[in-house]
Amino acid sequence: MRRVALIGASGHGLTHRRNLARLAAAGRVEVVAFADPRPPAPAEDAPIDPATRIFADHAEMLREVRPDVVVICTPPHTHLAIATDALSAGADVLLEKPPVMSLAEHRALAAVAARTGRALQIGFQALGSAALAELRAAIEDGRLGEVTGVAAVASWQRPDAYYARTPWAGRRTVNGRPSLDGAIANPLAHALMQALALAPDPTPVALELERYRTRPIEVDDTASLRVSFAGGPPVLMAVTLCGEDFIPGEIVVHGTRGRAVLEYPTDRLLLPGDEAPRHVPGRRDLLENLVDDPAGLIVPLDRTAPFTAVLEAVQAAPPPHAIDAALVDSVGPPPDRVHVIRGVNAALRAAADRPALLSELGIGWARGPWRTPIDGLPARDVQTGGKSAR
Repeated sequence: MRRVALIGASGHGLTHRRNLARLAAAGRVEVVAFADPRPPAPAEDAPIDPATRIFADHAEMLREVRPDVVVICTPPHTHLAIATDALSAGADVLLEKPPVMSLAEHRALAAVAARTGRALQIGFQALGSAALAELRAAIEDGRLGEVTGVAAVASWQRPDAYYARTPWAGRRTVNGRPSLDGAIANPLAHALMQALALAPDPTPVALELERYRTRPIEVDDTASLRVSFAGGPPVLMAVTLCGEDFIPGEIVVHGTRGRAVLEYPTDRLLLPGDEAPRHVPGRRDLLENLVDDPAGLIVPLDRTAPFTAVLEAVQAAPPPHAIDAALVDSVGPPPDRVHVIRGVNAALRAAADRPALLSELGIGWARGPWRTPIDGLPARDVQTGGKSAR
């Protein structure tokens, strides 16, 4: 039985604690330690075994406990240093998304994984979905004809409390260091990764980006972007954290014979000829995959290189454009207050359907895109301590 430790056991780390409790109860793993500057609070659905050691410092935990597997759920700007420590201590690693801040960090982390020979899995859990695999198979079998575009659309809400939860929330930098936050980079990163995973060409070469905000933050809470590739159709993303009706997250694949829609959080799939979306069961847990088959990872680091390349370009973009407050409704009292952009859902749907940037739809508050090339993408055969599972 493999001995597992969690670094970052508070906040979103509670999700990993629940999963660890499930696996421990099934006799799959032994949970040996948590490391967090804040003592993890007890939770009914994620009990802390008395035998699990608690540390304030991850380096001390690695030295004293020497776990076989480490789950890292810390702020993105800390990922490179902490993952390097865990891999160098001889542990296989499950690293939360977004994995790193830049392609330079991607290359540095890949080198550590190669040097140590350890397995490194990235926490894009939706890539373990059987629904995604079925959609990819339908594309490869020609059921959609020639793919002409891939789009991601989502409409969520985030309250005042969301932006007060951590020092890096809504920030572009923390203590002089880059910090990846915003709708694209953080809560809706899965939408971007899913869309990139379905792009016929894996090599992005250019980005067109429109970023908007309704709050005094440094990053986007609403955005549209288009990624162009060396060959093949583009990927379009249109998302908001200031939504009206909830759109969990959809990947729309346009083809000459029809279109397919994957609701990636729920694994509901609609293919050409289907009368209605259907749930496709079967999602492989990424920690179980890492524990059981470290040589056959579902999401090795190299698979996320196009995602990091796009986010590096987003990080370099100008600040987001402020949407006129007269177009935004504030709903509810603080700290549960949310902002809602009137008409935003129809705009996002139209962007995904065409597909087109918000400014190309004639949306009054939209501004023309910022454009930049994307280069320096690592080779797809970068190895991360295990055989990539495609």
